[in-house]
Amino acid sequence: MPGWDLKVLDAEREGDPHELAAGEIGALAVKLPLPPGALPSLWEADAQFVQTYLSAYPGFYQTADAGFIDADGYVHVMTRTDDIINVAGHRLSTGGIEEVLAAHPDVAECAVIGVADALKGQVPLGLLVLKAGTTRPPAAIEREAIALVRERIGPVASFRSAIVVAGLPKTRSGKILRGTMRKIADGESYQLPPTIDDPAVLAEIAAALGKAAAADSRRG
Repeated sequence: MPGWDLKVLDAEREGDPHELAAGEIGALAVKLPLPPGALPSLWEADAQFVQTYLSAYPGFYQTADAGFIDADGYVHVMTRTDDIINVAGHRLSTGGIEEVLAAHPDVAECAVIGVADALKGQVPLGLLVLKAGTTRPPAAIEREAIALVRERIGPVASFRSAIVVAGLPKTRSGKILRGTMRKIADGESYQLPPTIDDPAVLAEIAAALGKAAAADSRRG
């Protein structure tokens, strides 16, 4: 839209904005000043507005969305910035991996989170909810999901873990609680989100992640 100067910035260089080249995934930000009609602040919270939207990249408004601008100038919104993970120096969109997993014929919905890894910084982990009536062994579907990501995204994704779960934790509005699941996977403390739809799902996720971690340690 006229007046909006949208840029893609290196999400890892907060405080020091660095524009990325066409096709590179980064943080979508609007170069200041914002055009007429844009929100000037938050109601009775000017300091919070600055801290939330203007402090990460000085001179830019932070949208908290991640994506890229292609060579023709088209903007591709991929995911939220906190869903971009760094795997051995490569920035990957968990949303892109989720698109591949969702293409599996037995997968009803899925979520990908980045979990801490001593060697690569982060590695992606897929959580799969199967379609009703699926009778195939979950282990077979997990192997196929891993192979599908390797085929369509490549080894750079380092995608080696997929877990079939009964359900994904969501807010009452339907948002998947990826941040909470990431903390569970990394063994960090977390607070039960007040908007969660079914708190029991988190216990199931924690149990599934615990079994997967134990299996990985045995293989190691």
